[in-house]
Amino acid sequence: MRTPLEQRVLASIRQSRMLTAGDRVGVAVSGGADSVALLCILESLRAELGITLLVVHFDHCLRGAESEADARFVNDLANANGLEFVLAREDVAAAASQHGWNLEDAGRRLRYACFQKLVNEGRATRIAVGHTADDQAETVLAHLVRGTGLSGLAGIFPCTRPIVRPLLEFRRRELREYLEARGESWHEDSSNRDTERLRARIRRQMLPVLERDFSPAIVDHLCELSRFARDEESFWGAIVENCFHARVQRAKDSLTIGINDLMSPLGPLALPAQLQANAASEKPAEPPASRALTARLIRRLYEGLRGDHRDLEAGHVEALIHLATECTSGKRVELPGGIMAERVFDEIVFSHRPRANLEGAARETNAAENTYQYEVKVPERGATVVTVPELGTSFRLKVIDWASVARETIRDHAVLDAALLRAPVILRNWRPGDAYRASGRRQPRKLKEMFLAKRIPSRERAKWPVMESGGRVIWARGMPAADDYCAREGTQRGLVIEEDGA
Repeated sequence: MRTPLEQRVLASIRQSRMLTAGDRVGVAVSGGADSVALLCILESLRAELGITLLVVHFDHCLRGAESEADARFVNDLANANGLEFVLAREDVAAAASQHGWNLEDAGRRLRYACFQKLVNEGRATRIAVGHTADDQAETVLAHLVRGTGLSGLAGIFPCTRPIVRPLLEFRRRELREYLEARGESWHEDSSNRDTERLRARIRRQMLPVLERDFSPAIVDHLCELSRFARDEESFWGAIVENCFHARVQRAKDSLTIGINDLMSPLGPLALPAQLQANAASEKPAEPPASRALTARLIRRLYEGLRGDHRDLEAGHVEALIHLATECTSGKRVELPGGIMAERVFDEIVFSHRPRANLEGAARETNAAENTYQYEVKVPERGATVVTVPELGTSFRLKVIDWASVARETIRDHAVLDAALLRAPVILRNWRPGDAYRASGRRQPRKLKEMFLAKRIPSRERAKWPVMESGGRVIWARGMPAADDYCAREGTQRGLVIEEDGA
């Protein structure tokens, strides 16, 4: 006969639809009371739910013989119920040291990576873990102590596919009473008594005081708070995803968003009337109505490259808002995890930081890895090809009979007079100080000024292809050729420069 607790868990699972008939559920069992109770409850409900179970034990390799004893206990428990047993081991301390994580974070990362692997391999469709209402309350308090926003108040989510938490509405003491009534044993983890850990101090010191001296229902109140916060986060999450997919341009290794789209993701409708005029100005306003959405969209952009936004702090978000509202093109913000955000005119580009990280404007001038130089042998007739691996492209230099060509089909200023070229003819990357008098202009102009006029991002300038003849710049990609070298009346042989992507 089903117990009242089992009946309530069944109702909760059905209401949330966290498990459905046909699911193969890996039950994460540490050996502690909560996870043992989870296994027993799901075992009693599996026929009615139409699910199959296997037992998963993750050994953190932190407690020596005690860890070994836990693994044997869970194995015996699985055998007693006729269930498949899966044992995974990871050296959590070594991983924490290697990556700079604390032990709790390292354990969580490796544990959930193990669960995901089981799902990816098809051994399970869901992984059930034994988090309780007490765990929820402790999590919310831990986030408050460390400092948090609304997302931190949301605490633990009942379902984060493929992870499900059937016991999140139930108190720890209920589960122990349930096990005692069944005559079921469990193993207590000695690390739970280590008050050097924040979670243990909250569990053993803070919560008991709050329950005794302030509110006996503090756990219920904190769980309600987390539920309200989760509802808010779900609402914001849907809006953020809509904005992300509608307004972000995706490339292989970068994500780009317009500054106005970032600072006012919902457009003028999201602004109070008195701020709508500012939204259309060159310098984007920072409307209070959009700030919460802007911060979330920044986190989503970071997550889009990094995979999660765990290391992105409020200070980083503020720096990115400052980049969008106060800085000029070419400025950037370095973010955790090898990510950077750069302002490129009226856009913000999120990308992976280069290994050889260059600081500030020095990126344009101190870029030895971007240097290339190829001498070009201009033929009397026909064409020659110069391949530039640094750009992943090649340039075809074609000599044509200019006197007989149908000139209306070729823009004269883009064709050079081959007879005026002097050796050595060099194809190279742009260098600071490069300048020439372009076709149609009276005065020489620096290439850097042309880049600005053409809105060439600063990160692309160091490799920009330039051609010189006899030491003088005569051509740059996408720019008019030097006026003194352009084909004109009297030119016999024209030199056409074409680019072919590799």
